[in-house]
Amino acid sequence: MVRPTQQLHPAREPAPVRAAATVLLLRDSEAGIEVLMTRRSGTASFAPGAYVFPGGQIDAADEAAARIAARRSTQSGLQLTQAIAAIREGFEELGVLLARHADGRPVSAQDIASMDRSTASPVSFAEQCAARGLVLACDQVFSLAHWITDRDLPKRFDVPFLVARMPEGQVPTADESEQFEPCWVRPADALARHAAGSFFMIFPTVRTLQRLAAYASVDAVLQACAPQGGAEQPLWTSCPRAGLLRGQDARYMESDSPYGELALVCPDGQLLHALDWQSERAVPLLRNVQRLTAPNPGAMTGPGTNSYIVGDAATGYLVIDPGPNDAAHIDRLWRATEGNIRMIVCTHSHADHSPGAAPLQALCKQKPPILGLSSAPTARSSARFAAERELRDGERLVLSGSTAEGEPVSHTLRAIHTPGHAANHLCLVLEEDGLLFSGDHILNGSTTVVDPPDGDMNAYLDSLDKLDAACEAGGIDFILPAHGHVIGSARSAIAQLKAHRLKREAKIAAAMQRLPQGTPDDWLPLAYDDVPERMWPVAARSLAAHVARIRQRASAP
Repeated sequence: MVRPTQQLHPAREPAPVRAAATVLLLRDSEAGIEVLMTRRSGTASFAPGAYVFPGGQIDAADEAAARIAARRSTQSGLQLTQAIAAIREGFEELGVLLARHADGRPVSAQDIASMDRSTASPVSFAEQCAARGLVLACDQVFSLAHWITDRDLPKRFDVPFLVARMPEGQVPTADESEQFEPCWVRPADALARHAAGSFFMIFPTVRTLQRLAAYASVDAVLQACAPQGGAEQPLWTSCPRAGLLRGQDARYMESDSPYGELALVCPDGQLLHALDWQSERAVPLLRNVQRLTAPNPGAMTGPGTNSYIVGDAATGYLVIDPGPNDAAHIDRLWRATEGNIRMIVCTHSHADHSPGAAPLQALCKQKPPILGLSSAPTARSSARFAAERELRDGERLVLSGSTAEGEPVSHTLRAIHTPGHAANHLCLVLEEDGLLFSGDHILNGSTTVVDPPDGDMNAYLDSLDKLDAACEAGGIDFILPAHGHVIGSARSAIAQLKAHRLKREAKIAAAMQRLPQGTPDDWLPLAYDDVPERMWPVAARSLAAHVARIRQRASAP
């Protein structure tokens, strides 16, 4: 866990969340699935003027209405209350009632017309339904998603997005106070109109429609949401985070590349961190960690190679991966540290990581040692590196000093040997703050190339296990890769990466079985059919590493 003293922004308590529920009413059309949406009042305190799905806060009476609700055996008490609230809100806002008579007859237009939709009605919604012998159709309402409003917003909700089929014969009519202009719209059309600026929607609505657009029918949606045994769960849960991109608010889900970085830099949701990639200045991530990205973007380097600066004025600095031999980048590293560099560490010998070490060292009055692992004989000629001192596996590098107030401060980096991407690859753990500097072993937004003979797939997977164990033992939450933004949920990210590798290996093995007399060139299009063809020459290197591992395992006694 990051030390509070190293956080860039003062801690704050985000606004409390309020329990709410919303429902996506769906129908099939010749053009595809459609969802019912309405426009919120322009004076609403939350999302004014936005097109939304009907819904609102959960009332105390919703739980009591369970006595007139039909439920599935797998629905929890909370899920039942949420479904009741969503049904009530759909009725109050749009006059749509998900209910049936006790004998199974559908609700009629006369039933609905006889009921008072006003929230000021002296007779509650549940009492009106009970008086007419109606049963709320909660058993036909399913959980699609679970959204928790972003931490930076002043009004927040904890809200399930539920789905149900629109009852036949009912016509939505807006209440003209909270909701206006009910309309049926295909998810893809709503998204296109939003992008054109004529159909404003908030982030959770947009992301929900993006996923909904993948389904061909209402049946397909309901089947995906139906309980698969055990407790019912939404298809996804998200509490988005916001950063700045080109000076504008930009929001991200947990699966988006910038999410982990926002969690590290602004854990309480402060809308302060810029996510734009640039190479002119170092980007503070913590008080003791900065990132300076080299100006070498490309297919293999993403936005560029990240050089990390660890330490502060009191302790001096350690530079991880000074990058390519780019004079301007090296000068910026020197200026960001004011030349007070105590150590330079290269995670491995590749040309975008280690060549800057010697020129950076030469700029410093007190020549810092260049540490790491020297390249193995298997390294390509373009990836030669000789460390001035070899780092032992588990060795600790300590920066220490005192603040202006005389308080001692230290930053301890532990080396972990992680061969696989390269034979001389290592990672570093900043122990006091639970950070893993992963070099090229773990990347954000792509998987690293394992290029034999210097790269080895067995070693790579074993090193992933080693890093997972280190994260578990050290309480490591964040991974700082050599390419891309900070990665959050470190152990989950490692597990997903390993699963991806093994899934790819299974596809390669299947291609080899399908074409037993084939060559790697024959297997490549089958095993990487989900990868752009322009990337196949790079993918061929990792395929060779997987083939070597498959054959080794097949020949093992």
